[in-house]
Amino acid sequence: MNFGFYIILAAQFLSALADNALLFAAIALLKDLSSPAWHTPVLQQFFIISYIMLAPFVGAFADSLPKGRVMFISNIIKLAGCVAMLLGLHPLLAYGLVGLGAAAYSPAKYGILTEYLPPDQLVKANGWMEGLTVAAIVLGAVIGGILISPTLSGPLLHNMNIPLIDSVAKLAIAVIVLLYVAAAVFNLYIPHVPIDHKPLSRNPVFLTKDFWHCFNLLWKDPLGQVSLAVTTLFWGAGATLRLLLLGWAAVALHYDISAAAQLTAWFAVGIAIGSVLAARFIKLEHSVRVLPVGIAMGIVVMLMIPITNSTLAVVLLVVMGAMGGYFVVPMNALLQHRGHLLMGAGRSIAVQNFNENLSIFAMLGLYAVMEKMELSIYFIILVFGLLLAGIMTVLYRKHGHDQDMGQM
Repeated sequence: MNFGFYIILAAQFLSALADNALLFAAIALLKDLSSPAWHTPVLQQFFIISYIMLAPFVGAFADSLPKGRVMFISNIIKLAGCVAMLLGLHPLLAYGLVGLGAAAYSPAKYGILTEYLPPDQLVKANGWMEGLTVAAIVLGAVIGGILISPTLSGPLLHNMNIPLIDSVAKLAIAVIVLLYVAAAVFNLYIPHVPIDHKPLSRNPVFLTKDFWHCFNLLWKDPLGQVSLAVTTLFWGAGATLRLLLLGWAAVALHYDISAAAQLTAWFAVGIAIGSVLAARFIKLEHSVRVLPVGIAMGIVVMLMIPITNSTLAVVLLVVMGAMGGYFVVPMNALLQHRGHLLMGAGRSIAVQNFNENLSIFAMLGLYAVMEKMELSIYFIILVFGLLLAGIMTVLYRKHGHDQDMGQM
């Protein structure tokens, strides 16, 4: 891996760090506004709606310009959403603007890997990318938890007199603004990569038809189908599980939001471990072999129900995360490789994002409905564990016989 690859990693790390710290700051701001509990999953829905609505266009946008420039523009949009939250725009709407930037950012950050690196380095590069992204999730949860802690940040806020900063949550958001600025600076130094698979037209109707063509192409391709199904399921369940952990920690471990936010970091640590192991031991052509790990992960999720000890909780979250990282990284690399060959990196990742975020939106919606019905957090965990294990079992029965992918 050369120096340019590490610039890409640094830019992604800072942007992801800010994204994940901002989630907890926005949740804290919702609490300051006395918003109902079901607003928390809805907050995430506002973030991802741009991934769904703009899916036909962000991939073409990512493929029409050098990826580094796309990442810079996207970070500026994220920064604007963060500042809007400080200026008093409702957290749901402001976080939705941040999601707009993230939707444009995602095809570029992954697409540049397939354009900048040869296929035999993609699993390794994805291991680095996912591992460092998860490190950002870990630090984002820790930093977010620290910044929204009245005990730690309260005295600092009391001694400061900054316009617009009138709460611990807004102080956290102000710090996160600086992270987005740093990410934008690194974006300026990302290596210039020649534009590959440039869109034939910028007409919205053409782009929509082209998107659905790409959508069908990936789902009809055997390798694209299994990898797309697995990543779609994983990220839908994973995003919901992160919010479930906050509710579970409050009931089972009696944690406040600051401590619960930092607890979620252990799940991310596990994903980083699993990502590194996948990069080390799984070859691209053997990616389908990891499907049973996904089934086991669904079963492990349900083991959260009887746990009331914080040490056991940490161990379980690390194991759960490691299983997730181990099976999703090869699937992600396989999907990127097939998409790059079939239609271009940006458009294939836009299709991936559309599917994954539709899954996240649906699962968060289910979670919000169950929260509004005031169902037990343990029942909600049981539902999501069974859902993950059941769907992964169906996928394994359909694709598990394809142990070796000779035709890449």
